[in-house]
Amino acid sequence: MTHVLAVDDDPSVRDLIATYLGDYDMRVTAVPDEQGMSKVLAREAVDLVLLDLRLKGEDGMDIARRLRAESKLPIIILTGRQDDADRVMGLELGADDYLTKPFSPRVLLARIRALLRRTRMHETLADTVANIRAYRFAGWDLNLRLRRLSAPDGRAVPLRNGEFNLLIAFLSAPQRVLAREQLLDLSRLHNAEVYDRSVDVQVGRLRRKMEENPRAPTLIVTERGAGYVFKAAVDVVRD
Repeated sequence: MTHVLAVDDDPSVRDLIATYLGDYDMRVTAVPDEQGMSKVLAREAVDLVLLDLRLKGEDGMDIARRLRAESKLPIIILTGRQDDADRVMGLELGADDYLTKPFSPRVLLARIRALLRRTRMHETLADTVANIRAYRFAGWDLNLRLRRLSAPDGRAVPLRNGEFNLLIAFLSAPQRVLAREQLLDLSRLHNAEVYDRSVDVQVGRLRRKMEENPRAPTLIVTERGAGYVFKAAVDVVRD
């Protein structure tokens, strides 16, 4: 059973979360402050944390920062509708998603399920590439240890973090059609409001860096209505 830890100083919000998620076979521990959160984390296994950034007498940002520094637990932050700065700061501190108050319990459940799915897929991919040193394809070489992409002519091609993660997602499943949602799950792009555009933008950047003619790609090819497919054969170099 999925165990969700909800940290919110509003008892009505805690009751709403606990009751609704409980109806969907999730175990919920709801606490009002960081002290309660710390006690639960010290004694129990938790799968995901819901954290209100506006706790009475406490700085939710500091709590989020410490929580991320001490664990890799998935975090969804709860913010006021107008707190754009809080949402941005929360994500920069390492939160995985956010939800604005007041929120629909149905949307909360969907966000939790999506985040847990992404987290598990990421862990599966991490296990898959744990002993992989490099991927080689069409004369290219992606060194995972050095995070370096080398072109067929030997020049280094710099990659942003999102581009690197997306390329690994492609290389881990070559010659298979991958939907945008699958690519997002595998590469951990988490901004729910720009899901499709995030993938398209990253693919466009990779094409400009890797394709001889980005307008007529031969490596990352669009499958209309379905997603993308990495066409080249891929060799795996293991330790």
